[in-house]
Amino acid sequence: MKIYNTLTRKKEDFRPDGKAISMYVCGPTVYDVPHIGHVRSAYVFDVIRRYFLYKYRDKGYKIRFVRNVTDVDDKIINKAREEFKDEDITLAVAKVSKKYLDVYHKRMDEMGILRPDEEPKATEYIKKMQDFIGILIERGAAYESGGDVYFDVKKARDYGKLSNQSLEMLESGARPVRKSEISYGSRVSPGENKKDPLDFALWKSAKEGEISWPSPWGPGRPGWHIECSVMSSDILGDEFDIHGGGIDLIFPHHENELAQSEGAGKKFARFWIHNGLLTIDKEKMAKSLGNFVTIEEVLKSYPADVLKILFLQTHYSHPVDFSWEKMEEAKKVYDRINILIERLNRLKTQGSRLKVKKSLQPTVSSLEDSFKKRFEEAMDDDFNAPKGLAVLFDMVNRCNILLESKDESKNFILRHTAEAMEEMFSVFGLAFEEKKAPISKKEIEELILLRKKAREKKDFKEADRIRQDLDKKGIILEDTKDGTVWRVR
Repeated sequence: MKIYNTLTRKKEDFRPDGKAISMYVCGPTVYDVPHIGHVRSAYVFDVIRRYFLYKYRDKGYKIRFVRNVTDVDDKIINKAREEFKDEDITLAVAKVSKKYLDVYHKRMDEMGILRPDEEPKATEYIKKMQDFIGILIERGAAYESGGDVYFDVKKARDYGKLSNQSLEMLESGARPVRKSEISYGSRVSPGENKKDPLDFALWKSAKEGEISWPSPWGPGRPGWHIECSVMSSDILGDEFDIHGGGIDLIFPHHENELAQSEGAGKKFARFWIHNGLLTIDKEKMAKSLGNFVTIEEVLKSYPADVLKILFLQTHYSHPVDFSWEKMEEAKKVYDRINILIERLNRLKTQGSRLKVKKSLQPTVSSLEDSFKKRFEEAMDDDFNAPKGLAVLFDMVNRCNILLESKDESKNFILRHTAEAMEEMFSVFGLAFEEKKAPISKKEIEELILLRKKAREKKDFKEADRIRQDLDKKGIILEDTKDGTVWRVR
C-alpha cells in the first residue's frame, strides 16, 4: 500500500507498526449546522478507515480512529452571545456546542459515516493543554507575555516543512498554492504581546465577557492549535500512523501542531493525509454568496449514497465541484446499481438453497478474484476511489449481461459476484437500502400472476391495466427472459 504523505510530498509505502493502525482526524468546530464540505472531509477518512478494516480484516489488526471536537473558540462564543444572550457565557457556550454537535452527529449518522472510536472535546483537555504548554515554556519553545503564551516559531526546527514554506516566505506573506490551485494559509499579523508576527497563541488571556479557565499565566482559554497536539498524543501516543484533515488546515493549523509537538520533544504523525476542498458551481461555498448547501438540504432530495457516488468520482486529494446537475448524474448511476441489486436480491431468495456446482467453482472464484484484485490495486494506490468505483461499474455491467443471458450457470456466478460487490460497497459505505413498496410483496406477485394469465388469454387491455395500476403505486414491472420482475420506483 502506498499513501501520499503531505510532509514528504511523495507516495510512500505504508506498513502498520505492530498490530494497530492509529488515525487522528481534525473534526468539527461546533457553532453551526454542518454543510456538504464537512461531509466530504468526513467521508474521505471514513472510506480510508473502512478500507483498512477491509484490508486487514483477517490479520488481527485493530484500527483506532480518533476525531476531535472543538467546542470552544471565537465563533462558538459569538454564536453563544447571539442565541443565549441572557445566559452566563460559560453555560451559553456549553449549550451552543452541545446543540450543534448533536446536529453534526445526526447528519453524519444519516450519511452513514461511522462514528469515531474516540471523540475528545477541547474543554475536557484544558488541564492537559496547560501541562503541555508548561513543557514548551520549560524547553524554551514558548514564552509568556502579559497573560498570553506564544509559541516561538524562530525556535522551531524546520518550521514550514509541512506546508513547504521557508521562514522567509512566511515573513513576506507568500501564499503557498498546491497543484489543485486552492491556496491555504493566511498572512500572519503582529499581536500586541508577540515577539514576532509569526508566533502563535498557545494560551489567550481572558477578555471581558468570554469563557475562561484559571491557569499559571492568569485566567484565559487555549489557542486552537494546541488542542490537537495534546489530544492526539494523549490518546494515540507521541507517534502515530496518520493525521488527516482538509487541505485548508495544512497551514497554519497542522504546521503549528507539528511545531508544537516537536517542540515538546515528541515525534508526532508518520503520515499526513489532506483532502481537497469543495466548491459549488466552481465557486467557493459561502453564506454571503448564497450557495451554502447543508447536508439536510441534500438529504431531502437524494439518498446519502448519491452524494457519496458524486464524491467517489474524484480522488480524495483533489477539489470536488458540487452542482445539482451533477447530483442528477450521480442519481442515475445510483439507480442503475440499485436496480441490479434488487434483481440480485430476488435471485438470492429464489435460489437460496442452491449450492455452487464443483465444476463451476473455478470459474466463479477466478471471476471474483480478478475483480477483487483490481479493486485492491486501486485502493492500495493512495486510496484511488475513482478507479475502485470503475471496477464496481465493470461488475455491474458483467451482472447485467449475465442476467440477460441463457447461460445455465449464470445464477451461481451472479450470487457470488454479488457477494464480492457487497464487500466493495461496504468499503465505500454504500448502503443501497431496499425501498419499501406501498403494498405487500404478496399482493404484487398476485397481480403479476393475473397479468400473466391475461396475456396468455391475449387480453392485453387487462394486462396493461394491471401494469398501469402498479405503476401508479410506484411499482415498475420489467419483462425478462426469466419472467416478470418488479422494483420500487
